[in-house]
Amino acid sequence: MSATDPVVVKLQGVSKYYQAGTARVRALAGVDLELNRGDFAAVMGPSGGGKTTLLNCIGALEVPDEGEIYLNRRPVSKMNDRELTALRRQEIGFVFQFFNLLPTLSVWENVELPLLLDHGD
Repeated sequence: MSATDPVVVKLQGVSKYYQAGTARVRALAGVDLELNRGDFAAVMGPSGGGKTTLLNCIGALEVPDEGEIYLNRRPVSKMNDRELTALRRQEIGFVFQFFNLLPTLSVWENVELPLLLDHGD
């Protein structure tokens, strides 16, 4: 990927496994994907098909067991915790399946919190 490359998300051979008792469950199997700037994509499939796992890996919330994820040409596996935190805070937007709000804050304060963390105001 070059500096002029429109690819913003690239997955190469991404696999993810979970342990369920004594069974090893494969959530993702060798996923290859490229998304360009301006693309609109939908992740669809049956319940338990790996959709949330895929999005969590792309969003740097989970680490794949195999393969590599590149975000804006940067390999996620090479980023340290501070870089990952900055990436998630500044470059990735999440709409979670569940609210994930802090119950002691109002809706406005929950929305404001990441902005304050990002800008330090």
